[in-house]
Amino acid sequence: MLDHILSILIFFPALAAMFGFIIHKDSIRAYGVVVATIEFALSLWLWFAFDSNVSGMQFMEQLPLVPAFGINYILGVDGVSLFIIILAAFFTMIGIASLTDTKDVKNMIITLLFLQMTMAGVFVALDAIVFYIFWELSLVPMLYIIGAWGGPLRIYASVKFFLYTFAGSLVMLVGMLFMAYFYYQATGAWSFAILDWYRLILPESFQLWLFVAFFIGFAIKVPMFPFHTWLPYAHGQAPTIGSVILAAILLKMGTYAFIRFSLPMFPDASVFFMFPIAILAIIMIIYTAMVAYAQEDVKQVVAYSSVSHMGVIILGTFALNVEGISGSIFLMIAHGVVSGALFLLVGVIYDRRHTKMMNEFGGLASVMPRYATIFGLMMMASVGMPLTINFVGEFLSLLGFYQQSHILTLLAGTAIIVGAIYMLAAYKKMFFGVVTKEENKNLSDVNSRELIALVPLAIITVWLGIYPKPILEPINKSVESIVQLMHDKSTTQEAKSRIPNLIKGVEITRTSSEEAH
Repeated sequence: MLDHILSILIFFPALAAMFGFIIHKDSIRAYGVVVATIEFALSLWLWFAFDSNVSGMQFMEQLPLVPAFGINYILGVDGVSLFIIILAAFFTMIGIASLTDTKDVKNMIITLLFLQMTMAGVFVALDAIVFYIFWELSLVPMLYIIGAWGGPLRIYASVKFFLYTFAGSLVMLVGMLFMAYFYYQATGAWSFAILDWYRLILPESFQLWLFVAFFIGFAIKVPMFPFHTWLPYAHGQAPTIGSVILAAILLKMGTYAFIRFSLPMFPDASVFFMFPIAILAIIMIIYTAMVAYAQEDVKQVVAYSSVSHMGVIILGTFALNVEGISGSIFLMIAHGVVSGALFLLVGVIYDRRHTKMMNEFGGLASVMPRYATIFGLMMMASVGMPLTINFVGEFLSLLGFYQQSHILTLLAGTAIIVGAIYMLAAYKKMFFGVVTKEENKNLSDVNSRELIALVPLAIITVWLGIYPKPILEPINKSVESIVQLMHDKSTTQEAKSRIPNLIKGVEITRTSSEEAH
């Protein structure tokens, strides 16, 4: 069964979703929880069977689809993708378990199971066309979730989300087609296999254009400044579960794709664009943090803070060294846990008061002490307090980029200060002081169903903040191989100096692309 576990992780939720149409609506919630729990158990089994000492791909599967054009069904997992797959399964399980009595809950659960299929597919696909298919398919369930269950502006938000991400994906597809063509020119055979593309050594001028094509698709998905304008609408109008999945998993597709595609394929271009991208990341960090401070809606505070923290992930990714890239991957996991928990917490209070405006609250700590405690923990994790999960990822990301630029890293470090300001201000408005509104005096604290979703997230937040080794060790192994590949493929003196050679004392000889093939 392990030989096909990646295919099972992809297609089991989709098959279960199709059977879901014949399940009675009174039983669909239990059915969805069981299916999502099995999926999560399978992802944990994948982790248990994963060899942390191996840096390359594991559990690979290959099946020809269109052999004449080198399109194959190729799957594999390494330390970069392993924990994002587990996170996707975990949040699908928690999301279904924590669903309130929303309208048409049957279709919501079926949609979430289809979405789980696309998320798993993106993170295990090693053929560019298969990757692209799952990448695009992930838009459909999220479009439906926002459009069918969202707020008053749900149609505008869902269409804007779809058009932005779809347009960027088309430019990315053009880049993929060119990569396949260059591989054909070099070898005489077509291939869309990502691992085959890793062997190509392209001239810097070609790398620059291809990097930009991939960058547009990935940057919109993150979303990076100035492509971020679709995200506040999507978060603001999406139902709670939509915001949770969007923040915890879907945004990570863009940052994951930078590490899977852009860095190892275009090392010279990655170095060339390193500082411009770092400046965009710092604008993301500071600008969106300031916008978050100005918000009156607590969900928008969390949404803009999410964009701000994604800027730190981008900065770590383009540190182009093991510390930065490993930190950015760890921060993807941490950001998923913390932002997902914060959106769940916003959903808890919205279910009770049907408002997200902070001035409608005040003094909640005395009325809902358990809720206030969990919210406070997640808030402190969000601002990167030591011994919480975000601190590890942010510290490593900033440490990695510090090796490239001291000044830019110090500027990025202001994210922690500004983040603390707007998060503490929001917490003060909502939880401290005297309860002044009559509607808040008899609010019920978090119930057992909500605790089942929130307590595991709180435990993970503290556990991995204190002891991150189980996650960092497999990540480091895979990142080391990526950094070494980038160093070996780099052709410019600038790239050689910026990307570390991890094989100490060994001089890497470089050949032209013609000699290499």
